[in-house]
Amino acid sequence: MNLLSVLPLAFVMIAGPQIISAIFLASSRNAKRSSLAYLVGAGLGILVALTVWYVVFHTVHGAGNGQHKHSGTRRVIDWVVLLVLLALMVMIFARRRRSQPPKWMSRLQEAEPRFAFGLGFLLFIAMPSDEATMLAVAGSLAGHDKPWWNLLPFLCLTLLLLALPLLALLAFGQRATAALPKIRNWANDHSWLVSEAVVLIFVAIVVSDLL
Repeated sequence: MNLLSVLPLAFVMIAGPQIISAIFLASSRNAKRSSLAYLVGAGLGILVALTVWYVVFHTVHGAGNGQHKHSGTRRVIDWVVLLVLLALMVMIFARRRRSQPPKWMSRLQEAEPRFAFGLGFLLFIAMPSDEATMLAVAGSLAGHDKPWWNLLPFLCLTLLLLALPLLALLAFGQRATAALPKIRNWANDHSWLVSEAVVLIFVAIVVSDLL
């Protein structure tokens, strides 16, 4: 297990209401300020959750004394990660038929930065699928003796993907504003397929470690 193995899970983090909210904000009245506040809130929520899960698994992994017990603890963590990933696949599959964004997203057209910040924080720290993804990432790295800072590239990639609507707005202006609804509809309909594929690949990596 290495840092590059967990990076693709960044796509799973933003698939669904997370990226759709970012697209709504990028076409809102306060697009730039609200989008930036959303990213800051999301970054804080992700950092807190990743750190908590890393400390938990690092503590459990460090509790093993001796090489044999240390290896046994690593296998237990891998099994926990595997079970969480399988549960994550079920969650992603279950929400695949949500053809329309939740009604509360209509508020994002007039969202103020404070609201966008809170939304970004809560969407990532309170969403079960994201918690499961962050648990898998932090558990995999902590269980394989990777230092805490290895979480940061995953965090940065997640935020970069989440910032794509804002970056498109800054780069292309009104042309991006016209294209964003089409991208939003595509993400709402098809992102679950890509998420399932990414999680399945990570499941294969964890299984190979167990074997």
